[in-house]
Amino acid sequence: MQGSDGPIGLTAGDALVVVDVQQDFLPGGSLAVSGADQVVPPLNRLIVAFTDRGLPVFATRDWHPPDHCSFRDRGGPWPSHCVAGTPGATFPPGLALPASAVIVSKATTADADAYSGFDRTDLDERLRAAGVQRLFVGGLATDYCVLNTVRDGLAKGYAVMLLTDAIRAVDAAPGDGAKAVAQMLRLGALPVASGAVAV
Repeated sequence: MQGSDGPIGLTAGDALVVVDVQQDFLPGGSLAVSGADQVVPPLNRLIVAFTDRGLPVFATRDWHPPDHCSFRDRGGPWPSHCVAGTPGATFPPGLALPASAVIVSKATTADADAYSGFDRTDLDERLRAAGVQRLFVGGLATDYCVLNTVRDGLAKGYAVMLLTDAIRAVDAAPGDGAKAVAQMLRLGALPVASGAVAV
């Protein structure tokens, strides 16, 4: 496979996976990730490139019930966020998802969390039905949902390109994001900047 030091061409079998780019994770949201809004321009560039080629775009989202187990008032680690049907759970208006984008909702039941887009969803089935073999993954947050989605994608046999300029970390502990990137690369993901993808 071509390295990230030269242009990377998009071909049949490629898919873009946009992980959890939702209002509550952006500045002003209930669980804002520092710099999260900066992932939108590079993702939009790739959304156009994939859509123009008729290649699939997938977007995962947290879609929590109001009493989700990850919320602090239920003993979880996070403030209430991305409650299904609320403004905080929506994709930001600046994210140019096409009408053809496949939306994958996760962590939809009160008593089970899901950091991976593959966890108790039909993402794998949808990818295989579309003939996808290689995933280009970006979104939020590097050290949680991106990490787990990439890890599961690799475990399921997909090639994974990690969009290094289209991810941002929570960094609950300093350095968590860098550690997550190192782990993803160690597992076999290939780092690529969005600008290295031929459009």
